[in-house]
Amino acid sequence: MWVNWRDRTIRGAGDRWLMWTVFALVAAYTVGLLLHGAGPNPLVDIWLGELTQWVPVAVFWLAAVRTRFTRGDVLFATLAVTFNAAADTYYVTAMDAGGELPFPSPADVGYLLFYPLMLAALVALVRSQMRGLAWSVLLDSAVGALGAAAVLAAVLAPVLTVAVDESAVLATVVAVAYPVFDLLLVAVIAGIAAAPGLRIGERWAFLVGGLVVFAAADVVYALLEVSGTYIVGLPLDAAWALGLALMVVWVDAAGRPHRGPYSGDRKTPALFVPAVSVAAALGVLIVGTQIVQPATAVILASLTVSLAAIPLVFRQRLLRRQARTDDLTGLPNRRALYADAPALLTISRAAARQQHSALLLLDLDRFKEVNDSLGHDVGDRLLVQVSGRLATALPPDARLARLGGDEFAILLVNAGEAEATTVALSLRDALAQTFSLEGLAVQTSASIGIALFPEQGHDLSDLLRRADMAMYKAKSSRGGHHVYRSEDDSHGDTRLRTLQELRLAVTDDQLVVYYQPKINLRTGEVTGVEALVRWQHPTRGLLLPEDFLDLVEESGLMHALTRIVLGKALDQAVLWQHAGHALTIAVNMSASSLVNVEFPEEIVRMVTARRLPASALMLEITEDFLMSDRDRARDVLSRLREAGIQIAVDDFGTGYSSLSYLRDLPIDELKLDRSFVSPMADDARAASLVASTIDLAHSLGLRMVAEGVESSVAYDELARYGCDHAQGFFMSQPIPALELERWLAARHALEPGSADEIRLLP
Repeated sequence: MWVNWRDRTIRGAGDRWLMWTVFALVAAYTVGLLLHGAGPNPLVDIWLGELTQWVPVAVFWLAAVRTRFTRGDVLFATLAVTFNAAADTYYVTAMDAGGELPFPSPADVGYLLFYPLMLAALVALVRSQMRGLAWSVLLDSAVGALGAAAVLAAVLAPVLTVAVDESAVLATVVAVAYPVFDLLLVAVIAGIAAAPGLRIGERWAFLVGGLVVFAAADVVYALLEVSGTYIVGLPLDAAWALGLALMVVWVDAAGRPHRGPYSGDRKTPALFVPAVSVAAALGVLIVGTQIVQPATAVILASLTVSLAAIPLVFRQRLLRRQARTDDLTGLPNRRALYADAPALLTISRAAARQQHSALLLLDLDRFKEVNDSLGHDVGDRLLVQVSGRLATALPPDARLARLGGDEFAILLVNAGEAEATTVALSLRDALAQTFSLEGLAVQTSASIGIALFPEQGHDLSDLLRRADMAMYKAKSSRGGHHVYRSEDDSHGDTRLRTLQELRLAVTDDQLVVYYQPKINLRTGEVTGVEALVRWQHPTRGLLLPEDFLDLVEESGLMHALTRIVLGKALDQAVLWQHAGHALTIAVNMSASSLVNVEFPEEIVRMVTARRLPASALMLEITEDFLMSDRDRARDVLSRLREAGIQIAVDDFGTGYSSLSYLRDLPIDELKLDRSFVSPMADDARAASLVASTIDLAHSLGLRMVAEGVESSVAYDELARYGCDHAQGFFMSQPIPALELERWLAARHALEPGSADEIRLLP
């Protein structure tokens, strides 16, 4: 597994060198054009020029292969640069000694194909987000596009007004096609830049910059052609190569797995591009009063100004609509739901006494992990796709609103408990299908609380409060959905009170760590301990993890709790090291902590700061984390293992059935779940399963630790099967550090290896 990971790193480094080779070739090509003088030069214009075309093509195809040809933007862009390079090759090989070529020629086919294919790439880049953008954002985008097109049409006036020669209609059409395509390309780019709600990935500015340079070179070329002053070998030829090089930077990032929050958020003020576009359009119209402008430029400028005036004409309506609309998803927001609900509920109540309505409160499970691991922009795109699926799965008369974050409300008019439950099941089925985000397959689920009108509330506030209690019940029980019951009310109050107390516990040092020893079954020595968190509640006494960990996860406090437990455990390891107890301390890690891409480095810093050997720490993870995102798990675990930290799989055998991760991921130890150990004495099949699992671990070079050893029979059987270590109440329950030290001292006082030593309890 290590060789494969290193090979992957080496391949990535090789791809980066290829990208930098592109820029080196562009620099050499530019210098060559500046030095060789007028007219074509074979070394510069053919060999160097073609390398600046085809090396970028190679980078684009590598990105397409990395994305398995599933990303439309990368695929269309790859085809665009390929056709452009092929056309350029034909041009330089077929031109005469003076650098001339009959016009039009087959080269123009490839050159012209670049534009629709690149336009298709831009459309593919933003298509999935357009539906979720607010109407005002789309209007700003249209203003930006038309304004840019108006200016370019005015600049290209000499080209666009070329007279049609009846004997050369094809040549005229091809000649005009270039500036028209440039006009469309610049318009689309300006439209994207004018829509701040769009997120088009890392290094998006390089794609836009490359296309702008490409279009600018086309404009200058067209003007030189009209004046008859263009020849092959001008420094202008380097502009197309530079444009391709900038696009290479974008596609190199687009074709790689993303690590950490995206850096593609744009900082341009929301109205900057539309304002500049309107000013430019007004400039075109003003200049048109003194100098004759092409009809195309005047029409585009007029449309720009007209569209920009729409918000002024309908300002009140737009403001009212925006106040009721969620900016991200385009759904009604909380304000709209509160405004519409009274009338809907009144209609339902007046229609017939036996008819009911229902409010469903939907919350995505573990949505915070998506934001922490993939970035908030990817989380936003997930919410847009979720809103689309919810709208599609709902009945026509249902009202869907986004309340904020990952919370959605659905109001079903004239629907009882049975109908609401059916809708909840269909919504969960709709969200169970995989979402595709930036080339990543993301799975999510939802918990849904249901409150019924009028039995469980006579207004929206009451329904929301009770639906929230029901939703928490569904989330804590992992049942998917739950209909509010009267007993949930006290549970909700208890939950809120416990949550407040838990936040205080995190900041007020109420969390304590207990330690359970691990025994080497061959020697009887204590080789390590597992650190287990407890909550020393000021009124309820010592609380076990099952009493509060679910609430910690739901409230987003897991990362803070994990940091506290790690810190306390490592501090204790330092004390034990000084006392001569070289014990490995194992700490449980939740998936929500490990998805934070910076957390592995933070763990390493905590160990280093205490001058502990990295091997003194073992992190216990679950199979769910390993299987939910194999690439991310490999990256996180590889970085931890490189630092010397050991990795154990906790509760082995209770998660996913696939065992391929044992081969692919850097793991040191498996911890066999207690559900396999407990029945060994009375169940031959269970004993056989334990023995075969131990053999499997050893065949893969892994250590096996048995959890939940509570009898001498289990202890002896595990030793006979060759299990490496064991922990459980038979040897010692989890105890505070001071009690563990006394327990260790008592063990050392006995004769090593004696039965009393093994069975000594605290």
